[in-house]
Amino acid sequence: MYKGKKILCVIPARAGSKGVPGKNVRLLGKKPLIAYTIEQAKRSKLIDRTIVSTDSIKIAEVARKFGAEVPFMRPSKLASDNSSTIDVLLHTMDWADNKAKYTFDILVLLHATTPFRSPEDIDNCIKLLVDKKADNIFSVTEAYRNPYFNMVELNSKNVVSLVKKGKFVTRQSAPAVYDMNSSIYAWKKEVLKNKKSSFLKKTIIFEMPKERSIDIDDMFDFKIAELLVKSGTNA
Repeated sequence: MYKGKKILCVIPARAGSKGVPGKNVRLLGKKPLIAYTIEQAKRSKLIDRTIVSTDSIKIAEVARKFGAEVPFMRPSKLASDNSSTIDVLLHTMDWADNKAKYTFDILVLLHATTPFRSPEDIDNCIKLLVDKKADNIFSVTEAYRNPYFNMVELNSKNVVSLVKKGKFVTRQSAPAVYDMNSSIYAWKKEVLKNKKSSFLKKTIIFEMPKERSIDIDDMFDFKIAELLVKSGTNA
């Protein structure tokens, strides 16, 4: 809880990953990937309740072992490659409202595929959301490429041009741009229910360093994460 606001954390974790088979329960170091995110949520000083939304009995068992709640199994229609994360969150909110009769003010989304955030990152996001009176917030990291300087595109005639126009001789002189690092999202409950979006008039961002922003989509990403765990640079 923060300034009287009750906070629910949701960790989506479906079965059927194609980039990394069994990704959510695959061992990263000495524990399953999803365990990192659950433990970070549990160590947050502000999150009141942590729920894993999954369609997998195996993932549910692992999630419960590491301290998360799995009070329902996610319907298969919300566990396909084309399923929207927003719809998964709305499903959890509907369960909280109508089945659990659990009231809360802020929903925090943590993806299990970004295992190196810190509990302080989570809490700082929540504090910014409340203190800035924002509608929602999501985490970012400084982009490696800049569309004003070294990102190009081809038009319909195969003519090459910069993605965004601007006369900048160095990357540092170009406007700052960020990658959404898929780590932390938070909304005011009613905003999420009514707007169903991450991009709103009162959206703000929270910047994280690259070493805490690894997002595991494929085996290459997983191997990088393994190297960070072995080297201890993620600690």
